[in-house]
Amino acid sequence: MRRHVVTLNAGSSSIKFALYVAEDGEASPLALGLAEMTGEERRIRVRDNSGATLYDDVWSQTDGAAFHEEALRRILSWQDEAFPSANIDAVGHRVVHGGVHYDAPVIITGEVIDRLEKLVPLAPLHEPHNIAGIKAAREAWPESIQVACFDTAFHRSHPFVNDVFALPRQYYAEGVRRYGFHGLSYEYVSTRLREVSPSHAKGRVVVAHLGNGASMCAIQNGRSVASSMGFTALDGLPMGTRCGQLDPGVVLYLMQEKKLGAEEISNLLYKESGLKGLSGISHDMRELEASGASEAREAIDYFVFRIRRELGGLAAVLQGIDAIVFCGGIGENAWRVRERVLEGMEWLGVELDRPANERQREVISSAKSPVRVFVIPTNEEQIIARHALQLADARADALA
Repeated sequence: MRRHVVTLNAGSSSIKFALYVAEDGEASPLALGLAEMTGEERRIRVRDNSGATLYDDVWSQTDGAAFHEEALRRILSWQDEAFPSANIDAVGHRVVHGGVHYDAPVIITGEVIDRLEKLVPLAPLHEPHNIAGIKAAREAWPESIQVACFDTAFHRSHPFVNDVFALPRQYYAEGVRRYGFHGLSYEYVSTRLREVSPSHAKGRVVVAHLGNGASMCAIQNGRSVASSMGFTALDGLPMGTRCGQLDPGVVLYLMQEKKLGAEEISNLLYKESGLKGLSGISHDMRELEASGASEAREAIDYFVFRIRRELGGLAAVLQGIDAIVFCGGIGENAWRVRERVLEGMEWLGVELDRPANERQREVISSAKSPVRVFVIPTNEEQIIARHALQLADARADALA
């Protein structure tokens, strides 16, 4: 009987999901879907591996149920009808925060779920939805192996100086440290770079994962050595609705002078800041680029400035750069943003091939550029499916 793997990747405003079939130890996609919120509209689109539409469902916010809850219900219902004979051997879940306990994917148990629930305050936009997806999948496929794949795991190789805050040592022991996120994306890109250009993959690479969530990572020979994100997914670059790097004194000011409570500050920093807060228009880079408003231009200016600043810092950590990789929704599609980030970076060894960049080529640096610049679409679902299948096989071998 053919074996199948399901992946669930619940973000702050979307759910990516996929159905894979296991073939020769690898997972090949049968259906790839995205549920997302756009204004008042909620939509699920599912396509096969060739891009043909298998399912398209639209509903309104006024339908009552919370987005993630309703989207999961519709996803599971559709998959059950479309692939009734699928043998779901394993379900892989993206989990944003693994804390100090998890530096690799694990089979989910009740103990694992208990630990994840304690991490909700560290990733309030994501962890609750990750856990909800796990519980829904356990109910839908009670006999299937459930596997948690952590965004923080890729960064557990950080040296101490990139893992610690200058707080009393007891807090580090308690788990207050720089975790880094988007690890599944960085893992996929590193794997793909080994296929595209093995020599660069062995060197000093900075990957810019730019999307509604945005971060950058310094990678040496495939291992993370520094990340722009820290204890939570708020730090570093400005994002769609998240503030990015912020003087902690601002939080004290908001508490003491503006009399904001913890929930109000959390809502401000996670949901009302970033590109949305700066522009007053939208969190969506496409809308900002299309806008003629000065506020939209200034929001993009700040986004680009922070990426350039982070690039310089990560170059210092690596003592030079051999390659730069752009990924994520903005990194893969917004060629103007890439152009502005790399403009004037000849001092770092980057010479942009502007026509290649505008045409969305895989390599966008010139033939003379000492630093090679790539655009590699990320695929977190593929990494999740691969880990889920590996753990399912390992468990089967152990029980044999």
